[in-house]
Amino acid sequence: MKLAEFFSSHPNQLWHLAKQMGINYAVGPLPREENGLKPWDYINLMHMKKRFEDFGLDLAVIESAPPANRIKLGLPGRDEEIEVMQQFITNMGALGIGVLCYNFMAQFNWFRTSTTTRTRGGALVSSYDHEVMKHAPLTEAGIVTEEQLWDNLKYYLERIVPVAEKAKVRLALHPDDPPISPIRGVSRILRNADALQRAIDLVPSEYSGITLCQGTLATAGEHIPSVIRSFAARDKIFFVHFRDVRGTPEKFEETFHDDGQTNMLEAMKTYYEVGYQGPARPDHVPTMEGEDNSHPGYELLGRLYGVGYIKGLMEAAGS
Repeated sequence: MKLAEFFSSHPNQLWHLAKQMGINYAVGPLPREENGLKPWDYINLMHMKKRFEDFGLDLAVIESAPPANRIKLGLPGRDEEIEVMQQFITNMGALGIGVLCYNFMAQFNWFRTSTTTRTRGGALVSSYDHEVMKHAPLTEAGIVTEEQLWDNLKYYLERIVPVAEKAKVRLALHPDDPPISPIRGVSRILRNADALQRAIDLVPSEYSGITLCQGTLATAGEHIPSVIRSFAARDKIFFVHFRDVRGTPEKFEETFHDDGQTNMLEAMKTYYEVGYQGPARPDHVPTMEGEDNSHPGYELLGRLYGVGYIKGLMEAAGS
């Protein structure tokens, strides 16, 4: 397993700390728009990749993408968004950036009803309570059905999978978070392992697979080692989010890596058992004492704790 972290596009304290912890792989965002060039332009991507390389980090994944909401909703302008995505994937391939983590959550990405839930020792985590959302107003998209989203996803994959094959970029589809539908009238279709399999079967390709987000799938009630074995058997795990939760799709909270409902050592042993050698990163960590929670799920101290815990699991599993 290639232990990685999610970094900003320019060096900061985390870059230094990650190297001190022995991390050699990077998950990057889209770079900044610079010199009049869009973030997905070849030159901007090239400069970001080179910054990582010069720092001793291999940019293994980009976990961000150009605007795609028109694609997801099937609105006028989606073909123009697809053209941008095709160019983005082509540029990634030309630069040797091998994995794109993407999602098909329309209108809003991962969503929580609280980012100040208290967990062990008073640390802050994000949580979701569907009861709070039942009377929330619709978004400007109105009612978005599951059928619409499945049709739009197929339309999308038919146009980007061939480009990914040519570029040799692996498309790692992330499940919907929270895995519950609908939220504010917008359906969520990728709520469990079966739905992820259905999605990548729409346009079969060795370059179309999943981001195995343990937290989301554990929330959905999946047995994580079984999911790992199932997707690994078809070589469809391209990227891993190693995190945990406590609860159900209707009501859950995120946890420290060692304080959730998943047997994390069993999960790690399963990755070793199936021979997974791709990138993995800790995700959605608690905000700890002394931090201001300005970046819920992505403050610094919880990341350090998560990396240390994961490295220990890797050593135990590898032995």
